[in-house]
Amino acid sequence: MLLNVLYIGIISLYALSVLGYFIDFIQNNQRVNRIAFWLLSIVWILQIVFIVMRTIEYSRLPLMTIFEGMFLYSWILVTFSLIISRLYRVEFLILLVNFVGFAIMTISLTNSTGDVPSSLADLIILELLVIHVVFLLLSYGMFTLSFAFSFLYFFQHHMLKQKRWGKRMGRIGNLSRLAHLSYLFTLIGFPLMLLGVVLGVVWAWVKFEMVPWLDIKVLTSFFILILYGVYLFQWAVKKRRGYGLALLNIGAFLGLLINYFLSSSFSNFHIW
Repeated sequence: MLLNVLYIGIISLYALSVLGYFIDFIQNNQRVNRIAFWLLSIVWILQIVFIVMRTIEYSRLPLMTIFEGMFLYSWILVTFSLIISRLYRVEFLILLVNFVGFAIMTISLTNSTGDVPSSLADLIILELLVIHVVFLLLSYGMFTLSFAFSFLYFFQHHMLKQKRWGKRMGRIGNLSRLAHLSYLFTLIGFPLMLLGVVLGVVWAWVKFEMVPWLDIKVLTSFFILILYGVYLFQWAVKKRRGYGLALLNIGAFLGLLINYFLSSSFSNFHIW
């Protein structure tokens, strides 16, 4: 049970660290970078604790199974990431290495058969599903706030275009601030949803030994990720701002609502 809790804690902190590095990569935010680094440092320490505990439990070095090999591979990637982040400023490399490490550590669950009791394996799979759902719900919350600011931008833009001045406009806020807040919440929501989808894919494979790639819920989830990815690309890379980007964000959120409420009616795999 302790190893189970430790494993889930490692995955959760690792996911938060990847989220931090993603935000730092897009925004070049030193404060977020430091938080992500310390979270990754905690993950590294907990991974060592996990390896030591497993060594004591099985009275051997944890190198004999695919699960153990993938876990150690993930630990090596975390080690390299910590060293690189202290010596160099290569944000994309650090983000990529940590995303691969997170994916490998999560996928290692698919190869844990026989390494742990079946009851404990079932509990791990259930908790993996819980994390998957929590991450997606958090991303939906971020996207909802992002939509709200984009809608206010849309409303304020039309008020200005029609030259309808009044106290209401001052209470809404200026356009640049509304656009920036909308972007910030999308910036947080996107990696949360991406990590949630990755965890969902791993859970489906562990539970059913297959991934329903053609399920309508799965397809629309990837489509929503692409829409929000385009939004972030337009903002961060193309440096585009303004009314068109607000409309894109509003459209992406409407797609998210369709994904949440309607696709489940046509899905044979998801219940929500």
